[in-house]
Amino acid sequence: MTIQEYEEKLLQLIDDGIDTATDDELFAGGYLRGHISLAAADCELENESQLSVMKEKVEQSIADAKGEISPKDYQYVLNMWFVLQ
Repeated sequence: MTIQEYEEKLLQLIDDGIDTATDDELFAGGYLRGHISLAAADCELENESQLSVMKEKVEQSIADAKGEISPKDYQYVLNMWFVLQ
């Protein structure tokens, strides 16, 4: 699976849950979309093809942004990320 395919799969999983998602899940999904797309774009710019590198980039991006959101929201984002994988 390519990084682009993986990104599309993750984003589709988020989209598939929209109809039944709670407000917290909608927030986490929207928040994650940005981090996932950014990580995929970074990998493309760096000519990186390893999914493990993309996953690390997403996790680092989420960790770097921890102070931007409440601890509760941060936990929702982390939980959703681990469920998506």
